[in-house]
Amino acid sequence: MTRTLEWTVGLELVEEAGRTDAEARLSTGTSTITGHGTARCNPSDVDVPAIGDELAASRAMKDLAGKLMREANREMEAVGAGTVPQHTGPGYGWPEAVS
Repeated sequence: MTRTLEWTVGLELVEEAGRTDAEARLSTGTSTITGHGTARCNPSDVDVPAIGDELAASRAMKDLAGKLMREANREMEAVGAGTVPQHTGPGYGWPEAVS
């Protein structure tokens, strides 16, 4: 069986007073999942808005991806299938900074 679907992801960024907030929305046609991310400029750093945009957007998409994976796991469990193993430990950054 061949199936073709189109899901749409929208990303909204709002920057104000050294803080960038991002909201990523995935629309599947039957449901919408939303992820959020934030970036703050350290007052001692040079303010480069593009960096805040990239950080906030990536964090929102990571949050969205996690929610999508949790939804898929719930649906697999509901039909008696095993779930995808969860990654343990940080994938990047300083281990003590990632919880």
